[in-house]
Amino acid sequence: MNLNSDIGEGASDDEAILACIDSANIACGVHAGSATLTIATAMRCRTLGVEVGAHPGYDDRAGFGRVERSLSAAEIEALIAFQVASMAAVTRIAYIKPHGALYHRCQRDGAAADALARVAKNHGVGVMGQPGFEILAAAERARLPVYREGFADRLMLPDGSLAPRSQAGAVLNPSLAAQQAVSLARSGRYDTICVHGDTKGAGQIASAVRAALREAGIETGPLAG
Repeated sequence: MNLNSDIGEGASDDEAILACIDSANIACGVHAGSATLTIATAMRCRTLGVEVGAHPGYDDRAGFGRVERSLSAAEIEALIAFQVASMAAVTRIAYIKPHGALYHRCQRDGAAADALARVAKNHGVGVMGQPGFEILAAAERARLPVYREGFADRLMLPDGSLAPRSQAGAVLNPSLAAQQAVSLARSGRYDTICVHGDTKGAGQIASAVRAALREAGIETGPLAG
């Protein structure tokens, strides 16, 4: 099992999270953060031996990349390619995981998912997404490594998708997140479990999840080796 988190977005808990995770999805300075923060986060991951994934998002700082921008598949491909190339120029990346609304667009839109897969193929890396949706299907069509993702800190609906943040109980506390992480890990349906880096108390959640996995005897490590 692998534990990942979205970081480099300007939230305050990145250092605490980095002490707990195996893989960091680093923002590329477009939906949040900055070039300076992206570079510093990548360098910190290198020092700590944390695997790096590129975390591209919509060019929408006001909405933190969580508002659908209705771009064409070609525009999405160019946007992802720009961000991933910038990240790859700084550090070795192991996979791509889109952020926020771009993630959900690629999950449901096969053309957008294929655009993501083409960028990943150009860089020789895999992609991360929830099982049963378009991201992993596109990666399989492109014969790329696929990393099946579940979420520790979010309420997951029966189809595996995430409950809207506006829904009561959509964001889980550290205790519930830890229980859900162990359940996901034991299900055999997932390769990696995410803790969102911008959630209030994200450092505590990451620590609780890491401790719960350890206590359950579940070994963790990088995805790509």
